[in-house]
Amino acid sequence: MAGVRRALGALVLGAVLAVAGCTGDRSPGPPPPSSATTPPSTTTPAPAFRFQALWPFADAAEAARWQTAYRDGGHQPWHLDPGETALGFAAALGLTGIDRVTSTETDDGEAWIGVGFALPDGRPATAAVVHLARLGTGTDAPWEAVGTRDTDLTLDTPAYGARVSAPVTVGGEVTGVDESLRVQVRAAGTAALLGESCCLPAGGERTRWTTAVGASGPGTATVVVSTGGHVADVERFAVTAVRLG
Repeated sequence: MAGVRRALGALVLGAVLAVAGCTGDRSPGPPPPSSATTPPSTTTPAPAFRFQALWPFADAAEAARWQTAYRDGGHQPWHLDPGETALGFAAALGLTGIDRVTSTETDDGEAWIGVGFALPDGRPATAAVVHLARLGTGTDAPWEAVGTRDTDLTLDTPAYGARVSAPVTVGGEVTGVDESLRVQVRAAGTAALLGESCCLPAGGERTRWTTAVGASGPGTATVVVSTGGHVADVERFAVTAVRLG
């Protein structure tokens, strides 16, 4: 009888071990439905815009909405002309009398457009060279004003794209005689006036100038300095971009 009991005990122990082995199986099961049914993304993201968008669009989303309207019905085709965009930028900044393109340079999605006015003898004078870049993708990506190429009136403080808070310290260099500098801060996209400092007397040869402008934010903003009064209201101007807040 003892032998029979031992045999029965062995059989019971074996069954228990077999059941335990089944419940402890660590082999992977089928993948969850989401990983089996979600296709890989095929969307190609638009390249990052490496400048600060100043005008006429506040960002790439606004530019894309214009592209849709243009493709549907030819809305505002001037966005495809860098010269018209540069002149529109000057007008939006309140720079009166800047009414002609004086030079044009384009290269790989960027443009440098001289804009200015007529001297009393009829010759064209350049007030600034506006830097523009294509904003968005496609052959109909619109032109966006992003700054200026400065010469004898410069704006180097704050640095381009710097984050600042009010009052904004603004400065640069000027060459000229009996200059009167007007400095404004305007909202990107709309060019709405956010703050102004006027009128700072300046002159000399590459003379430093500086002033402070109270401006509300937050957001990207255009800082513009201008001077004139000898033969035209605005004879020179320069622009940079800042981020308020």
